Amino acid sequence: MCATDLKSTPYWWDRTPRPDLPKLELPEAVDVAIVGSGYTGLNAALETSRAGRSTLVFDAGDAGFGCSSRNGGQVSTSIKPSLSELTRKYGAQVAKGVMREGERSLSWIGEFVDRENIDCDFKVPGRFHAAHSSKAFEALARQVRNQPAEFEVPYQVIERADQATEIGTEAYHGGVVFENHASLDPARFHKGLLQRTTEAGAQISAFCKVTAIEETATGFALNTGQGRIKARDVIVATNGYTGGLTPWQQRRVIPIGSYMIATEALEPDLMDKLMPKDRVVSDSRKVVYYYRPSPDRTRILFGGRVSAGETRTSISAGRLKADLDRLFPELSQVGVSHSWMGFVAYTFDSLANCGKQDGIYYAMGYCGSGVAMASYLGMRIGKQVLGLKEGDTAFNAVPMSTRPLYRGKPWFLPATVAWYRFTDRLNLWRLF
Repeated sequence: MCATDLKSTPYWWDRTPRPDLPKLELPEAVDVAIVGSGYTGLNAALETSRAGRSTLVFDAGDAGFGCSSRNGGQVSTSIKPSLSELTRKYGAQVAKGVMREGERSLSWIGEFVDRENIDCDFKVPGRFHAAHSSKAFEALARQVRNQPAEFEVPYQVIERADQATEIGTEAYHGGVVFENHASLDPARFHKGLLQRTTEAGAQISAFCKVTAIEETATGFALNTGQGRIKARDVIVATNGYTGGLTPWQQRRVIPIGSYMIATEALEPDLMDKLMPKDRVVSDSRKVVYYYRPSPDRTRILFGGRVSAGETRTSISAGRLKADLDRLFPELSQVGVSHSWMGFVAYTFDSLANCGKQDGIYYAMGYCGSGVAMASYLGMRIGKQVLGLKEGDTAFNAVPMSTRPLYRGKPWFLPATVAWYRFTDRLNLWRLF
């Protein structure tokens, strides 16, 4: 059930309207040009501009129009593969380095929000990762009870008989609480980050699409919708919106639409029953749901993948609401006020990546868990541009792979999503 005045814009934008930035007259040249004004681009710009480098950030739309202001505001370590899987692929040293980068990204973002005094409802309520089957619960419990040395994290195993203390549904078979995971208001975080970046001297050129990047004897020249500009260094920070401007990166990220809804306002007693704590929630399906209370605890914000291909938000609203009602039948008469989507970027190894290719710096591929990692790697890639040793990351040692015949259009996605849905229904699940 959707409201008659269903909004197709993110719930977050009600409280934080889109930024109203002045139109720039482009300079002839800058030290650093950055393509993309989301978390990655702005954190990189903050580093370079505070170091005295003239920095100009471009965006084809308005600042932060992509997933940086559209995500669910869930904050995790952002590392999906296990230590054992990473070790098999890349060796023990790189694997441990990648795992530590995930831990650092989670702790860093909390410190950053506090240090920069960004008002974005940041808190550390923990994540309840729910098991969609008894088999999944057993695997989750076994995993957290046998964490690898050096990478133990605080947790709680929640048996099915006790899960009402975490969530008011019988649809799950217990789960695990990861106590260090956090949440924030993504649009307010972006607003504060944008303010700090412009205060540091960086310029933002919104609605100014970069159409070509050409290498020159002294750096690069960028063709844009407002003219041509020279830059000594270029950073590409486009993530799920990476296109033909940078073909090498385009072949290595998979854009996937992530869809969200916000319910209409709930009575406090009902919210307390369904989501008694402020935890963010995810589950063990391969086609995952993710949800949370809004920061003021008036609504449930619910997201996931609704179809094998991309669809309209007017269609995704009903599908997500049906999924939400299956979890919480009490919501069957509660409407949906907002339905929106944004593109995240997956990679073929399920890891973010950053580095330098053909002289151009980049950071992207956050695999749907980018709030902390996009910000953290933006900061680190900014330091790499400055030539600082602390800019180096473990991801620089991980090759960013592609597949034959892939050119940026995920033709294989419908079949993959259909297979994952099939295995979810049959509980053909194992812990990767």
